[in-house]
Amino acid sequence: MKKILRIVSKNIKTATLVAVFAISINVTPAWSSGTHDGGHTDADDIGKPGEVEDVSRTIEVRLNDNYYEPEEIKVTAGETIRFVLINDGEFVHEFNIGTPKMHAKHQDEMMMMVEHGVLEADKINYDMMDMDMGGGQTMDHDDPNSELLEPGDTVEIIWQFGEEVTLEFACNIPGHYDSGMAGEFSFSH
Repeated sequence: MKKILRIVSKNIKTATLVAVFAISINVTPAWSSGTHDGGHTDADDIGKPGEVEDVSRTIEVRLNDNYYEPEEIKVTAGETIRFVLINDGEFVHEFNIGTPKMHAKHQDEMMMMVEHGVLEADKINYDMMDMDMGGGQTMDHDDPNSELLEPGDTVEIIWQFGEEVTLEFACNIPGHYDSGMAGEFSFSH
């Protein structure tokens, strides 16, 4: 009985956290049962992980509550950029390179991470990321086009851009994208 009460209590805390996130930015929480299956790079044209020797420039991106600095980044097809990501906010944030469709799918997966307690407002429970979420899927969040950052963290992504497509960088933690935490890549010729 005590184990059941702990599970119920944990689920209530998680649901409350998600609801508080949503209410604080004036959106309705969407409860989902998606999987975090590593499908963030399923569009070949967005690019691929880059090699350090191919980096043409370094761009510093600051993640704030809930916006990026800069909000737009100019790139060229085939260019390899080192992104230095710095979370200046008080919350966990994500930098994810993808199309709007990819971000919509990923938002469902990120909701599952919150629902299972992997993500808290200001903390990532790394020890829970390898937990089986069903069907052998885990919440590893180890895709090369995406990084999760706790407040104060600094990480890098090296990315080689593909062909010119509608491409964004975004935070897909529940409510963040909807509150405006997305920027766009514009391709120059």
